[in-house]
Amino acid sequence: MTRVAAVWASSCLLFGCTSEDTIISSNQEPDPVTLDFAIAYIKRPVPVDEDGNRVGENLADPIAFDDPISFRAGATLILRDRAAPSAQDRDITTAAFQQNPDDPIPLYDVRDLVVSPDGEFLAFAMRAPEIENADPEDQPKWNIWTYELETSTLRRVITSDITAEAGHDIMPAFLPDGRIVFSSTRQRQAKAILLDEGKPQFDGQEETLQGPNFVLHVMNPDGSDVHQITFNQSLDLYPTVMSNGRIAYLHWDRNTVDHDFNLYSVRPDGRDVQLLYGRYSHDTGANGDTVEFFSPIEMPDQRLQVITKARRNMRIGGDMAVIDVTNFVENTVSFNGAGTAPAQTSLASDTVYTDDQPSPGGLFHSVFPLWDESNRLLVSWSPCLLNRIDPNTQETTTLPCTEENLADTALVEAPPQYSIWMWDQTSGTQLPVVIAEDGFWFTNPITVQPRPRQDVLVDGVGGIDLDQTLVDENVGVLHIRSVYDIDGVDSTPAGIVAMADPVTTPVADRPARFLRIVKAVAIPDDEVYDFDGSAFGAGRGQLMKEIIGYAPVEPDGSVKVKIPANIAFTISVLDQRGRRISPRHQNWLQLQAGEEMECSGCHTDENVPHGRIEAQPASINVGATTTGVPYPNSDPAWFPDQGETMAETYTRINGIPNPNLDVIFDDVWTDANIIPKAPSFSYLYSALTTPAPIPNACATTWNPSCRILLNYETAIQPIWEVDRRVFDVDGMTVLADNTCTTCHNSRDAMNAVQIPAGQLELSGTASPEEPLHFIAYRELLFGDNEQEIANGALVDLVVPILAPNGDMIYQTSDVNGELIYFTDADGNFIFVPGNDGTPTVLTDTDNTPIHLTDMAGNLILDGNGNPQTIPIPVPIPSMLGMTNAIQPPLRSAGAIASGNFFNLFLPGGSHEGRLTDAELRIIAEWVDIGAQYFNNPFDAPEAN
Repeated sequence: MTRVAAVWASSCLLFGCTSEDTIISSNQEPDPVTLDFAIAYIKRPVPVDEDGNRVGENLADPIAFDDPISFRAGATLILRDRAAPSAQDRDITTAAFQQNPDDPIPLYDVRDLVVSPDGEFLAFAMRAPEIENADPEDQPKWNIWTYELETSTLRRVITSDITAEAGHDIMPAFLPDGRIVFSSTRQRQAKAILLDEGKPQFDGQEETLQGPNFVLHVMNPDGSDVHQITFNQSLDLYPTVMSNGRIAYLHWDRNTVDHDFNLYSVRPDGRDVQLLYGRYSHDTGANGDTVEFFSPIEMPDQRLQVITKARRNMRIGGDMAVIDVTNFVENTVSFNGAGTAPAQTSLASDTVYTDDQPSPGGLFHSVFPLWDESNRLLVSWSPCLLNRIDPNTQETTTLPCTEENLADTALVEAPPQYSIWMWDQTSGTQLPVVIAEDGFWFTNPITVQPRPRQDVLVDGVGGIDLDQTLVDENVGVLHIRSVYDIDGVDSTPAGIVAMADPVTTPVADRPARFLRIVKAVAIPDDEVYDFDGSAFGAGRGQLMKEIIGYAPVEPDGSVKVKIPANIAFTISVLDQRGRRISPRHQNWLQLQAGEEMECSGCHTDENVPHGRIEAQPASINVGATTTGVPYPNSDPAWFPDQGETMAETYTRINGIPNPNLDVIFDDVWTDANIIPKAPSFSYLYSALTTPAPIPNACATTWNPSCRILLNYETAIQPIWEVDRRVFDVDGMTVLADNTCTTCHNSRDAMNAVQIPAGQLELSGTASPEEPLHFIAYRELLFGDNEQEIANGALVDLVVPILAPNGDMIYQTSDVNGELIYFTDADGNFIFVPGNDGTPTVLTDTDNTPIHLTDMAGNLILDGNGNPQTIPIPVPIPSMLGMTNAIQPPLRSAGAIASGNFFNLFLPGGSHEGRLTDAELRIIAEWVDIGAQYFNNPFDAPEAN
C-alpha cells in the first residue's frame, strides 16, 4: 500500500521544491492567460513489463520503453479545450479502433504528438491493438495519423492498408509547406537500391543488429510520394523543423568510437546533411555525466530545447535544456565569435541529475514552448519523490525531496509521477494543468496555437538548381579541397603550395595518392535470412562493406568525383600502393542525385568545429591565385580559374570522373618541358589470375550499381592457391615452387606432416576452431600457437616453465586430490604407480628424493624447516609448460597495421615478387575495410 505525504497534494512554486518552498494549492485558479487556447497530451499507463516491473529506457534497445519500435498498450490522446485543471477532456483517438461506444476500450498506443505551424492539425504516431497469437512480424505497424481540429476529423495519413503496413512510421513533424517528415523503417530508396544490387528488399538493421533501422522520410499530407531523405545506418530520430526551414534531428553516430546520438540537420529534400551540435558535448550532465539530446524542438528565440538524459535509465525523464545552435557547434565552441558559452543552459530551477541519484529539480519527460510571447512552457514533469518503506508492514510513504529527506539513507527514490504543468520562465512559477493520477503518466503536451511559419526550403530541381546530367545519372559529387587540411591546419611539411609543385615535391614523395569510397552493406534480420554470425569474421565491428571505387588525389590534395546517390558511404585516403593511411572515416556521408558536396579536409581536434559547413575553419587550399595562369611547374594545358583547386580545374576541363574500380595513376600535372613526367602505374583486376570481385559489366563501364565485393573465400583464398612454380627454360623442370599453399601447409608434396613455413598455414580447408572459416583465414587474422611435430602429428609446442634454479616444474596430486608440485632437472625421475615392493617416495634416477615445491618451483618446508618428500603412488606427473603465441600477420585494422605481412613483399623483403601488385592491392583493400569473411550476407551460410 502506498500513502502520499500531504504536502504532495499541492503544487510547487518552483521546480524542485525544498522544505522552504512556497506551495500553491492545486485548487488555485490558474492565471487567466492560460485559458486562451486548447492543449493536447498523451495519457498512458505507467510502463511496466509483463511481470509488473518498471520498464526503463534504452534508445538503442528496440524493446525498451519510448524506443523506436516499443509498444505499450493503453495510451490515449486527450484534447482539452483550455489549459486548466478543471477543463473538459476529450479522447480523440479511441474511436479509430472502437466500433461501438459500449465496446471495451481497445488497447492501442500513441506517441510523438506535434501540432502544425498554423495550429489547425495535430499529428502523432499510433499503433493498433495487438493481434492475439500473431507472430511479431504480423503485428500492426506504427502509423502516422492526423487530427483536424476544426472538423474533428481523425485519419491515418497513408490510407492504403498495404502501404501503411510496409514499415513502422513514428515521430512526425509538419514541414512549412504542409508535408510531413517522419522517422520510418520503410527505407524506401535504400530498398530500391537493394534490387539494383540483386538482393531481395528488406528492412536493414541498425548497426547493433537489434532491430530495424529508422531513417527520415517525407510524404505529402495525403500520404502520397513517400520518399527517404536520410541514409544513416543507425537511427535518425525526433525530426523537428527550425525557423530556417531545415530539419533538426537526432542522429546515431553508431559507427564512431563513442557511439553517441548527435544533433544533425538536413534540408527537406535530403540535401546538405550536416552535424548541427554536440559531437563532443555529451559530458554535460549535472556532474559531468554523459547525456544524450532527446526530443529537440525550437524555442521562440531560435534556441533548440532538448531533454538531456542518459541513454539508459529507469526514470525515462531528464533535464530540460536549451542550446544556442545559432552560434555554437559544441558546448564551448562558438564558430562565429558570437554568443556566450556555454551553449547549453538548463531551464530547471534546481539541479536535475541524469544519473541514478534522486534529482532535486525533479524530472522532465517532455516540453513544449508557447508561441504567444509569454515566455512560458508546457511541461510534463515529475517532482522529486522519495519512498519510506515500513519494514514491518511494507507500507510505503512517499515524501518530497527536502534536504533532510535526501540525507536520509533509509529513503529510496520513488518512481516518477509525470503530470502537466505550465511554467512561466519570467516569474519562475509553475501552475498545474493536468493533475497527477496514480498508475498513469501525462506526457507530450502541446498547445493548439499557431507559430510563425518557418522558411520554406524548396526541393532541388534538375536543370534549375541541380545539374540535370547528375540527376539523370543518379549521382552526386564530392569535392574535397585538400586531404592535407587537418582542422584548418596545413599538415604538409613545406606547405601545400610546395606539395602541389611537381618540381619541389616529386610525385613519389606525395603521401596521399588515391581516395577510396566505401559503402555500407544493409544487414537483414533473421526472418529475412538467418546467416551465421561467423560471416563477419575478424571485422565484426565493421559489419559488412563494399567498395564503390577509387579517385586520384591531386597534388594539392584535392579530389572531385561522382558518388552514387542515396547510399551511406565513407572515404579513405590511400598511399601509392593503395593502402589506407588515414584513420577510418567513421561518419556516414550521403548525397542526393545532383547534389554537390564540398568539404575543406579532415578532422581530428574536438575543439575545432567540424561537420557543420558554416562552422569549419577556412580551407588551407585557397586554390589558383590567378585565372589562366598554370599552377607552378604544371602542365599549361590545365589552366585554372582563380580559387580553383587542382581537382576543380581538371574536372572543369575533362568532366567529373566516375569512380574507377581499378587503382590507376597517370601523371597529368607535371610539365614535361621542365622535368620528365612520373611513370604511370596501375593495379588492375584484369591482371589477376583469380576471379575479379566485380560484375563483368562493371569491368568495362562503371554505373552507380557497381560494387567491389570482397568475400574471403572467393576473392582472397584463391590467391594463396595460384600455381607459382618457376620452370627452367625447358618448361618442364621445376626450379622453385613459390605457390603459397606449398610451403604454408601442414602437408608436403608427399602428404607427409610438415611444419608450415613461418608457422602460417594457408590451406582452404575448414578450421577446427571455426568450421565455417578456412584454416588460412584463422591463421592470418587470429592468434595461434607455435607448433612442432610429435609422434607424426602437429601439436602445440610447449615451452617448459622453469624454477628459479633452472629445473623443470612438474604437477601431480596427493591422496586428497590436491595439486602438488616438484622440480627435476632433466625429467628423468622414478615414477612407480604401484605399492608392492616400490619406493615410498618419488625419487630421481640416482635415488635422490624429490621434494615438494609450490607451483613456481620454490621448496615448501615442514614445521621444522625441512624439505618435504612426495609419497607415492601419485598420478602420472606432467610438466608445467606454456605455449608460444604466434601473432597473426594481418590485422583487421588495415594494411598499414599489417606490416608483418605486407613488408615481406617490399623490395628487399623475403617474399619480394612472390605476389603481384594486383594481388597485393586486393588483399590491402580487403584488410582496410575490415577483413570480413563475407561482405554480402546472402553469400554466407545459413545458421544451424
